[in-house]
Amino acid sequence: MARRRSEAHGPGAWPGYVDVLSTLLMVIVFVLAVFILVQFFLANAISGRDRALADLRSQLSGLVEQLNLERSTSAGLRTELGQLQATLSSTRAERDQIAAVLAEVQARSDETERKLAEQQQIVIDLQGKLVSSEGQLEDEKKLTAEARSQVDLLNRQLLALREQMAQIERILKESEEKDKANQAQITDLGRRLNAALARKVDELTNYRSEFFGRLRQALGNRRDVQIVGDRFVFQSEVLFDSAQADLNPQGREQMAKLATTLVEIANRIPGDLNWVLRVDGHTDRVPISTPQFPSNWELSTARAISVVKFLIAQGVPADRLAATGFGEYQPLDPGNDEIALRRNRRIELKLTER
Repeated sequence: MARRRSEAHGPGAWPGYVDVLSTLLMVIVFVLAVFILVQFFLANAISGRDRALADLRSQLSGLVEQLNLERSTSAGLRTELGQLQATLSSTRAERDQIAAVLAEVQARSDETERKLAEQQQIVIDLQGKLVSSEGQLEDEKKLTAEARSQVDLLNRQLLALREQMAQIERILKESEEKDKANQAQITDLGRRLNAALARKVDELTNYRSEFFGRLRQALGNRRDVQIVGDRFVFQSEVLFDSAQADLNPQGREQMAKLATTLVEIANRIPGDLNWVLRVDGHTDRVPISTPQFPSNWELSTARAISVVKFLIAQGVPADRLAATGFGEYQPLDPGNDEIALRRNRRIELKLTER
């Protein structure tokens, strides 16, 4: 037994635990290789998901900006539609007035025709009397001298009747000519009125475009001052402090530029063009209740009046200015977030007809 044990542990023997350790080492190396591959693929998948998430966030931001732009455009279109409807109502009122004048002239024409018909009937009656008188004249030529004197009287009456008939015919002819002249005058008056209205509208539009263009140059490209339709819009934060109606220093500076441009334009507008610069005050929908301003009505009106008084002090004619307050009831943005509330707090300037 001692000899066998020494043979088993001799120099040429291979221990069994070495095989176990080598096998275990290979398994560990294989597991590590598999773990590294799995980590590599997981890292690639997570990186791709992060990139996709970043792209989605970028697309969502673009859609939000596009939505805000569409809301602004929609609000401007609604405002412009309201102004077009107001212009259409004014044009319809003028058309109704012209129609009333035409109806009155037509009534007068009908009355003239009735009178002409009555006069023609009188002429027919006189002609009948003339024929009857002529027959009687022929009969009375056979009578005595006394009857002849009566015939002379009838002749004089007949001559007078003929003169009356000629005078009536002249009156009828003059009435017809006057009626035709009145009809032509009415037609020409309507055409001239439409042309004058069109010229006045075009002339005011030209001055409005020049006014807005020069005002944009004077104020520069400010994000808080913009043109919406036919109105120049100032954000309230540019002109007033919160819950106040007195112009702040920055607002006075902006209004001074506006007054300079308006005075230059006003000196070149013809006197027969009845224009006016309307200053509209607007607030957001957040209610206010202070001793000075019990509601948004008072605040919006007070701000509009403050701008008008400052423009008058800068030399703008007072008869060319108007101040109105709309409170929170004419919003540009129907939203409730801070951006919408800020857009709705504004002062609008509109060059229009009085």
